[in-house]
Amino acid sequence: MSAADQPVNQNSAPVRIERVFQRFTLGQRWEHLILIVSFTILFLTGIPQKYRSTEWSQWLLSTPQRVYWVRQIHHTAALLLTAGVLYHLGNALVLLARRRLSSDMFPTFQDVRDAWQMLRYLLFLTREKPAFGKYNFEQKFTYWFLFFGLGIMVVSGFILWFPEVVTRFLPGGVVPAAFLAHSNEAVIAAIFIVIWHFFHVHFQRLNLSMFTGKLSEEEMRLYHANEFERLTGEKADLDETKGGSQ
Repeated sequence: MSAADQPVNQNSAPVRIERVFQRFTLGQRWEHLILIVSFTILFLTGIPQKYRSTEWSQWLLSTPQRVYWVRQIHHTAALLLTAGVLYHLGNALVLLARRRLSSDMFPTFQDVRDAWQMLRYLLFLTREKPAFGKYNFEQKFTYWFLFFGLGIMVVSGFILWFPEVVTRFLPGGVVPAAFLAHSNEAVIAAIFIVIWHFFHVHFQRLNLSMFTGKLSEEEMRLYHANEFERLTGEKADLDETKGGSQ
């Protein structure tokens, strides 16, 4: 019996085809991976040096050899992070020169309205959640917080790495100021990433788009309704998502 002659099961469930939307390019995902790896190494090797007077730090850095290797690893990770930052800035300047730089990540007054609407929603003052574009106000805040925070850490880190060179042109007080800025900003950034970023991206919902580069149609409709409507010309109606397309 040929495949065409085989009976069709009329009771079988209809096949649902869901579209997938490109969210991040391969280059952006590599940047994110480099940021994760380098920042994690920097934090783990920097914290023992910041709290050098504690018992656990003295045990970890109990010999000159250990101090040397911790600093070497820290400096290597710093170079990796700096390369990632310079690439990000260079790529942005190239896109800007070609007039292809997206404005999606830049804050607008709409973000203020969205934040207010979300606050009212969380306080049960309204049942309507704000509809977001490609990036919501939380993601923009995260990006710009880390953008300036990493800038502070990179600049202050190189001051601490090459104090003799820097103090040829700047007063000596810049070195202890750089130490305070570098170490405190690292702690603040780590707390921010763990409490804010991880919660909203990985605990509140498992968002793996920065690793896969894609978002499902349902996620686009639910979390980026305005962007979905802009790309497809369709209304982001979740009832349609539940029904699916045949």
